[in-house]
Amino acid sequence: MKNLTIFYDGTCPICAREMRALKQYDKANRIILVDIFHPDFEHYPQIDAQEAATILHALDENHRLWLGLDVTYQAWKLVGKGWLYAPLRWPLIKPFADWAYLRFANNRYTVSKWILGSRKCDNNQCS
Repeated sequence: MKNLTIFYDGTCPICAREMRALKQYDKANRIILVDIFHPDFEHYPQIDAQEAATILHALDENHRLWLGLDVTYQAWKLVGKGWLYAPLRWPLIKPFADWAYLRFANNRYTVSKWILGSRKCDNNQCS
């Protein structure tokens, strides 16, 4: 994989923080970040905003759709840090990691409040 376009929730403080951290390592500019709540998102009609708000979505250069922790692993792999997330894709761990990820995704605003003290971003507070 050469490039990845990630569709993330820019109103989620913990999500926005991870995307900023990811981009800091993206020295080759191989990752494009698209906030699903930003007007630019309309340029991607193939991605359903409601589904992307439920589970992280990404498209690679071949327009292959990646979801959830597969996106996370592929993105960090592109910036040379895939080894951090590789265990989450191992066959015995993957089902549990995916289950936990979906619980996190469904409760990301509450988790953001617990960890970062802010439930949601507004007025570009997360940018």
